[in-house]
Amino acid sequence: MGYFADWVLLVVGLLLVAVVSGVALLSGSRRRRDGDTDEVAPPSGGTDVLAPERDDTRQDAPSAPPRTVEPDAPAAPVEPEAPAAPEVDRPESAASRLVRLRQRLSRSQGALGKGLLALLSRDRLDEDTWEDIEDTLLAADIGVAPTQELVERLRTRLRVEGSGAADVRAVLKEELLALVDPGMDRRLAVSGEDGQPGVVLVVGVNGAGKTTTVGKIARILRSEDLAVVMGAADTFRAAAVEQLATWGERVDVEVVRGPEGTDPASVAFEAVRTAKEKGVDTVLVDTAGRLQNKAGLMDELGKVKRVIEKQAPVTEVLLVLDATTGQNGMVQARVFSEVVDVTGIVLTKLDGSAKGGIVVAVQRELGVPVKLVGLGEGADDLAPFDAEAFTEALLG
Repeated sequence: MGYFADWVLLVVGLLLVAVVSGVALLSGSRRRRDGDTDEVAPPSGGTDVLAPERDDTRQDAPSAPPRTVEPDAPAAPVEPEAPAAPEVDRPESAASRLVRLRQRLSRSQGALGKGLLALLSRDRLDEDTWEDIEDTLLAADIGVAPTQELVERLRTRLRVEGSGAADVRAVLKEELLALVDPGMDRRLAVSGEDGQPGVVLVVGVNGAGKTTTVGKIARILRSEDLAVVMGAADTFRAAAVEQLATWGERVDVEVVRGPEGTDPASVAFEAVRTAKEKGVDTVLVDTAGRLQNKAGLMDELGKVKRVIEKQAPVTEVLLVLDATTGQNGMVQARVFSEVVDVTGIVLTKLDGSAKGGIVVAVQRELGVPVKLVGLGEGADDLAPFDAEAFTEALLG
């Protein structure tokens, strides 16, 4: 029993020690919380997270001045980017165009010259041979009168000067060149007088290539730094107006147009008025493809010219002919010339199955020069007509 009493006393003693220790620990912790009076409470406005951290170990340290934040400077206004200038489509150099055009012309027109040279180089130039030569020339659309003239001159010269191969070629070249007439003035009258714009009226039947020709001429003039306005006076064919508008965007030229079916003369008048107001160098007027057997339409074309001339003289009337139409083109040429006094001819599609003799025939018929030739669909396939280059191409 004594042993058991000792264990009870030992356990009770241990419990008392544990209770006393726990009370002491709780008391010390409470004293630390109640006596911690050095800490400064934050101001009622909240904590400034931009202020530097305080050093609580120095009671006499001055409080840090409040940090000020400079307002952001107003952003500089952003200038809107100017729209990029449209890229103007300019033709390749005249020299390179001429080389390419001569090559193409030689390929398409060389058959006539080769056929003539083969006939003229025969050992004996009898009447049958001369008839063959005449037939060859007529088949090339040179025309009856020019053919007879050329045959007579060739007979005379070859009889006197000999018929060797070199002589034949030289004589044929000289006579063909004379027939094409290198002395004609083939310059385009694209400038007016006394500050007036030059006015170029472009006429011809549907399908000859008038609208394309107008666009290509504008492209060439722009490459020479001339200011140009185009008038879309083919008002009854929406496709022609849109085609001209596309050319205008391509070469940076203003196009004056009206609603579909507008009086063509009023569009032409407005184009010239716009050009005069803006000091433009040249006005190019695209007209409808009048059928030569429609008297009313041809009268309307005459009206377009008269209305234009109330503001400025027409300096050039270009008749666009499809070279593949041959002698049918001669009928068109005569009728248009009677109505609007044609001053120059544009022969298109001379690179295809065209017979080069049409150059001679149309010049003889109208007494006006071929000024431009088209040798393809490309933008650079329109070039000034060169009589000597054409003659060389005929000979291959």
